[in-house]
Amino acid sequence: MTKDEIRQLIETGLPGAQVTVIGDDGQHFEAMVVSAEFAGKALLAQHRLVYATLGEKMGREIHALKLTTRVA
Repeated sequence: MTKDEIRQLIETGLPGAQVTVIGDDGQHFEAMVVSAEFAGKALLAQHRLVYATLGEKMGREIHALKLTTRVA
């Protein structure tokens, strides 16, 4: 899994989101996701929205994801 593949998955699942993903070892990544969909949602709910875009890849192809979310 590459950082670009992760970025594309998140952007597809959260249309209009601004997504930046870093990480070059193929398993450990950091993502910054800015989305209007986060408005009014608790931090945990925001993170769940992002994790839902990645589905079963979390814990398999993606070993670790440090996530930062912000409201657009």
